[in-house]
Amino acid sequence: MATVTIVDETTRGDRGAGWGIEIAEERLTVGELIRRRVFQEVAEYNARMPRVFQGLVQPEDTERVLNGYALRTPRRIDPEAQTALALKAFAGNGFLVLVGDRQVTGPDEEIDLVLGTEVTFLKLVALVGG
Repeated sequence: MATVTIVDETTRGDRGAGWGIEIAEERLTVGELIRRRVFQEVAEYNARMPRVFQGLVQPEDTERVLNGYALRTPRRIDPEAQTALALKAFAGNGFLVLVGDRQVTGPDEEIDLVLGTEVTFLKLVALVGG
């Protein structure tokens, strides 16, 4: 079992601290990696139920705030629905996935998960005034 480091970045230059996710397989599709990432962040949110959800994509019925997404009414987030939103955002270029320094482009693309693999989720943000 390997720990894959997940890092969130934005095109503005913001970079998160990174966190680990345990993966038993040596090869995995990008879509499955996205699903596991989303399931883990949703499980952590649902266990604590903080006011702000900090995840890959914005859940429905939430408001974007400085450090994530504020739920209008406190509730558990559905990991399946959140995964569907994430896969749709990936397909629509809402974010890019980089494995090491290589961009992966499709959810069915398989990636090798060797010791020390870092996966960057690069969120594309609109430029202001341009």
